[in-house]
Amino acid sequence: MADRLYDALLIDFYGTISAGDRAAVERACRIVVETLQLPMTPAEFAVRWGERFFDAIERSNHHGFRTLYECELFSLRETLRPLVGEVAPEPFVAEIEAYWAAPEVHPDALEFLAAFDLPVCCVSNADTTPLTSAIALHGLRFDHLVTSERVGCYKPQAAIFQHACEALGVAPDRVMHVGDSLHSDIGGARRLGIATAWIHRDDRIHDIGTETPDHTIRSLTEIPDLLVGRLHGS
Repeated sequence: MADRLYDALLIDFYGTISAGDRAAVERACRIVVETLQLPMTPAEFAVRWGERFFDAIERSNHHGFRTLYECELFSLRETLRPLVGEVAPEPFVAEIEAYWAAPEVHPDALEFLAAFDLPVCCVSNADTTPLTSAIALHGLRFDHLVTSERVGCYKPQAAIFQHACEALGVAPDRVMHVGDSLHSDIGGARRLGIATAWIHRDDRIHDIGTETPDHTIRSLTEIPDLLVGRLHGS
């Protein structure tokens, strides 16, 4: 890549490298609705819980930081309280926690990572232990790993992207970030002046973002061409 436009890559994990959590969330919501006999469908409950969950993440940065697991418990407890009163949320998130530690990985991610020859930093809104378990399970290689738990904030906060750039020793205008969330990945990276590529995976449940990426791709194998300017736009 003698004429490359960038010196390194930042990349999201869940939903980008691995399969999304749609199936795990849907199963968890079905268990909640059936066990507690809620007057709504699992899909309707998923929307309610999802709104609380994303709000919890947005409010859990820096001094008020909560881990992703804590956000799951807190948001589920708050969602259920007006419906059935106080309920211990831990049993209902077990399905999702199992997903974090052992997700399936997209075939194009394995192909891409095996051949890619620039420094790569994985930047994830994740708790460190399950993510490192998932990475080890699939034998993946990253030069650096930056999690929200380690930094104390979640994407789209600029600080997590700044931390990743510093770990790689590169300026923001010399890296590209790839992710599946317009809100967290694209919106967050653009705040720091980082070039962005949005991977459009069909299994994403919901995206609250409206940001416009520099590039839209369907496969991670398209990235090498992006880095040297051979692909353009959305």
